[in-house]
Amino acid sequence: MDIRKIKRLIELLDESGVNEIEIREGEEAVRITRAAAAPAFAGWGPPPAYGYGPEPPRAEPPPREEAAAPEPAAEPSGHVIRSPMVGTFYRAPSPGASAFVDEGSPVKVGDTLCIIEAMKMLNQIECDRDGVVRAVLMENGQPVEYDQPLFVIE
Repeated sequence: MDIRKIKRLIELLDESGVNEIEIREGEEAVRITRAAAAPAFAGWGPPPAYGYGPEPPRAEPPPREEAAAPEPAAEPSGHVIRSPMVGTFYRAPSPGASAFVDEGSPVKVGDTLCIIEAMKMLNQIECDRDGVVRAVLMENGQPVEYDQPLFVIE
């Protein structure tokens, strides 16, 4: 193949923006490939944004003033009954019924203190020691987290 044809193919490649061209004439073949610059590996990060234009400048958040941290509420002294699961706290077996226990109620091991509803299942929470209920730390119908204090028994 003539060198002038090859030079002309290179010029066509540059003008057209095509990355690769291959020509065959009989038994002769020429392939011309434009080497695209390989992006440098920048590590793990967000994928590049294609077709969205430049990223807008990010606004600096206003400086935060150092606020005094609220003091944690002191738990009453005594044995704390904690939630064994995440769910909804109920003090009574049904909406119109009286509460299982109130502050000042005497309790024994195995007495039901409340119900925690989790995934449509009603789980009775039982007392694990004899004593008197000194504090009910939750309101009826409130969501509870795992290991959240529910009652204080003395």
